[in-house]
Amino acid sequence: MMNDVWLLKPAELSLKGDNRKSFEGVLKSNIQRLLAALGEDKTKVKFTKGRYYLQTPCDKSEQIENMLSHLVGISGWAKVITCEKNVEAILSACIEEGKKITAKGINTFKIDARRTDKSFPLTSYDLCCKGGEAVTDALHDLKVDIHNPGDTIRVEIREKAFVYSGGSKGLGGLPVGTAGRGMLLLSGGIDSPVAGFLMACRGMNIDAVHFHSYPYTSNDAKQKAVRLSRITGSYCMGIKLYILNFTKVQMRIKEKAPLPWTTVLLRMAMMEAAEKAARKTKCKALITGESLSQVASQTIENLNCTQSRIKLPVLRPLIGFDKHSIIREAQRIGTYDVSIEPHVDCCMLFSPAHPVLHGDVKEANALYETLELDTLIDEAIADYEVVK
Repeated sequence: MMNDVWLLKPAELSLKGDNRKSFEGVLKSNIQRLLAALGEDKTKVKFTKGRYYLQTPCDKSEQIENMLSHLVGISGWAKVITCEKNVEAILSACIEEGKKITAKGINTFKIDARRTDKSFPLTSYDLCCKGGEAVTDALHDLKVDIHNPGDTIRVEIREKAFVYSGGSKGLGGLPVGTAGRGMLLLSGGIDSPVAGFLMACRGMNIDAVHFHSYPYTSNDAKQKAVRLSRITGSYCMGIKLYILNFTKVQMRIKEKAPLPWTTVLLRMAMMEAAEKAARKTKCKALITGESLSQVASQTIENLNCTQSRIKLPVLRPLIGFDKHSIIREAQRIGTYDVSIEPHVDCCMLFSPAHPVLHGDVKEANALYETLELDTLIDEAIADYEVVK
């Protein structure tokens, strides 16, 4: 069976100095794990001088494209032609890439050549000139435009010659697993899956906790959270989702707390439960989808209240995003359509018509102490359900 060769370009690893090799090792391991998840044991992964190369069976192209579109840590990738390092073979490959360009209806191009192997007799500039001349001689409808080309034919001279055009933009970021582990508070809404994705792009492994209040919230709401974690997990090298039944906690708050304070106090209980769960799973931070002043519980005063009882850092990657920006990200990663399905989550349940907007931390903690929630939170954590 014939094989395809894919060239992958790491994203930020060139900035890592002495730590670069460890980052490269994690990225290679992530690639191998994703290939194993595809059931692909015939793929070879090679790293050399700032590039990864995959050699895969030709009938796996669609699966490989999908895998690479979910791989954090690469700036881009392309399927390449490999050939020996002689001028005739390289020019022939350039012509083949020119045919692909014309097949897409593009009529202008340029050659971009890089010569890592300095023993190759032609300079990068010479390769660009000869490549452009060969392509235009063979394909009369294709013209050189070095300032605004419709596509670029790239030539890299390394241990072999690699020639490619087009290519796809990667997710960028740092390889998942290079920045510790965080616990994501995952609701069924739009924001929290995006927050988890963005922290994965900064190299974090992600666990998630979802608060379920059966029978006040339905099993459909819980399954929606599972579906969102699966989509988000496809970018995060997988997610462990911890589902906590928070019914007793929520009912205690409803029965004993002043109505305007119920949402803030519930968020305080969620943060405390998430921190306890995070410490059990060795997470180093909490992650939320909060955006400043988007809703009543997310004013700066109320954010201070909700995090006032915990010691782990709280990462809020969406804190400066507006809703339209968050929606665009959700659409890009594929969570939006699931997120907008109708459901009732814990925060919406029993939500007051006129919530406190600028809570005082001392008052919030005094009210929280009267609720005596520690035992109920511990029971919820002890009785969690986990979905990998």
